[in-house]
Amino acid sequence: MADPKRQAKRVTRAERRAAEEAAQKAQAERAAKERKQQTIIGCIVVAIIVVLVAIGGFAVYKATHSSSSQATASDVNEAYKTLQSVKTKPENADDKAGFTISSKGYGKSVDGAPTVGIYMEPLCPGCAAVNQQLDPTLVKLMDAGQLNLELHFLNFQDNKSSDNYSNRAFNGAIYIAEHDSDPNHLMNYLSNIYAEDFQPGELTNYVPVDNSKLEEQAVKAGVSKDVAAAAFSGKNEYVDWLTASNNYTIQRPELFSSSGSFSSPTLTINGEYWALKNVSLAGLELKDGFLKAIGLDSNQVGVEGKMPSIGSSKKPIDITA
Repeated sequence: MADPKRQAKRVTRAERRAAEEAAQKAQAERAAKERKQQTIIGCIVVAIIVVLVAIGGFAVYKATHSSSSQATASDVNEAYKTLQSVKTKPENADDKAGFTISSKGYGKSVDGAPTVGIYMEPLCPGCAAVNQQLDPTLVKLMDAGQLNLELHFLNFQDNKSSDNYSNRAFNGAIYIAEHDSDPNHLMNYLSNIYAEDFQPGELTNYVPVDNSKLEEQAVKAGVSKDVAAAAFSGKNEYVDWLTASNNYTIQRPELFSSSGSFSSPTLTINGEYWALKNVSLAGLELKDGFLKAIGLDSNQVGVEGKMPSIGSSKKPIDITA
């Protein structure tokens, strides 16, 4: 006959083993859960880094070796003289190769409104990101007389295409600026060529884009068929000026990033360099960061008479503070 005390001990040992196994299983499950969480956190960190590069830094590209901080004042002056000596120059551009546009048209600024400078290259994916995220807001502000824009066209990535895409795309933009009096048509054209389903890749990812496709984007933007056809006729009359303006712009030290060189896209607000990376550092979307920098509430965008607090002369507000 079984001893009840021994049997109780056996039961107790069995229960203890079961409890230990359950504890080991629970520990293993916790460890697996922690590993999964760490993996998720790792993915989030990587995603944040990607966002910081793609949105904060906006795919920074060094323009040329001569755009480093080693560029001397004489280099800049020489590049400026070359720009001024180009035979065929666009009349609507200022002496620093900028096209000022506002609700008043080309070459005119709205008094008391901030001026935002945009330095862009047609093959630059970072420029496309800025355009897609910010330009709809910029256009609304411009149309309402709340903002002036200053457009600067660059071509330093032309050699990353097999058919001089940068030269052709922005020679056409300059032609439109010279022969179409509505700045919105130019802005629409830029949005069209920076669209995700249109902008070509670079180098081995580049797929040739003929002039007819660029012409089509201009017509879709509101440009007349005659002006669009002339803009992409192949004459490229502004390419020499475009190249000279590019070579001058990339050497201007006031446009250098913290790395000590020019990169695209570059934005200025009332002439002050505005670091796009600060948008991500502040944990903001680009539109929200920009509106905070100029001192305007989002519900005031496009409302005539509601002017940004920085006006036409103050520096942009520090959005990281």
